[in-house]
Amino acid sequence: MDKNRAFQEAPLPLFSSARPAGDEAAPPLAPGGRMPSYIADHRARLRDRFMQGGAEAMPDYELLELLLFRAIPRQDVKPLARRLLDRFGDFNRVISAPPARLSEVTGVGPAVVQELKIVAAAAQRLARSRVIQRPVLTSWDALLDYCHTAMAHGEIEQLRVLYLDRKNVLIADEEQARGTVDHVPVYPREIMRRALELTASALILVHNHPSGDPTPSQADIAMTGRIVAAAEVMGIAVHDHLIIGKSRELSFRSEGLL
Repeated sequence: MDKNRAFQEAPLPLFSSARPAGDEAAPPLAPGGRMPSYIADHRARLRDRFMQGGAEAMPDYELLELLLFRAIPRQDVKPLARRLLDRFGDFNRVISAPPARLSEVTGVGPAVVQELKIVAAAAQRLARSRVIQRPVLTSWDALLDYCHTAMAHGEIEQLRVLYLDRKNVLIADEEQARGTVDHVPVYPREIMRRALELTASALILVHNHPSGDPTPSQADIAMTGRIVAAAEVMGIAVHDHLIIGKSRELSFRSEGLL
């Protein structure tokens, strides 16, 4: 994301122009080309509340409104925020939803999708910065926060591998595979090949369960066993396998499965 972009409303054009297909059309401008006062006043109040109390003081639909202001400059965006929450459930699921599914919601076009995806990318970048190039075992809570931010709301299973050096510093975080809603293909040989390329001494496996329940399946347990066996041959430690659910995670190490 461009660090020079400020979180502020884009300037309105002097003359109305066509918006990208799918975005809600703006209502007529007030005399003099101004935004209708009821919309401008509402936006000013929300911004002030955010600056005074932060996101914790705002319900999900109001936080979504703040994001939608840039994408839809002159529209009352509260109905769209409500529709997005009705479809996806909460703020985190909205910004994490795939662009194709977001576009299915009435009023969502390219501008809205772009703003939501920028925020999702920024959240992941911030969470990742707290763990990359740091000792994982002494920043475990930050690591769990990052895994939840990156994976908890995914609609398909994915497997990430966290590669560590001999001091257990995280040197690489890579998506190894994507699958379906209840399965992800795993190739132990590829995981080991990449570990050797990075000269990693240890690794942590992380995958999500889109169902929300992090309970491991027999396939999860068997797959972990194959990776551990391959790692032992290479002299690489497998510290843990984390399964990320919607609101909690499961650690193979803590459950005695590793």
